[in-house]
Amino acid sequence: MSDEDYVYDDESGDWVPASQLAARQSAADHVEVRDAVGNVLADGDQVTLIKDLDVKGAGQTIKRGTLIKSIRLTGDPQEIDCRYDGIKGLVLRAEFVRKRN
Repeated sequence: MSDEDYVYDDESGDWVPASQLAARQSAADHVEVRDAVGNVLADGDQVTLIKDLDVKGAGQTIKRGTLIKSIRLTGDPQEIDCRYDGIKGLVLRAEFVRKRN
């Protein structure tokens, strides 16, 4: 028997090693964000818009094909945070972007 601590897992109702429970919880906390064609997005990626988007509150439209540099992932699997000239705090839906290689 190992010297590792065991903790009670509420989901399964069993006593499991603490390292196993911690690994399972960290995997659950990781959010995978995919673009319109299924590519996995990461912080710092460049994306291209696949549709003209009207920006609420800014009174302007971002055209299809616009390059957005250095995106940041949020906790939501469908939203990415980014910067664009003249618009602070721009949040885009992942379904409207495609990862640029």
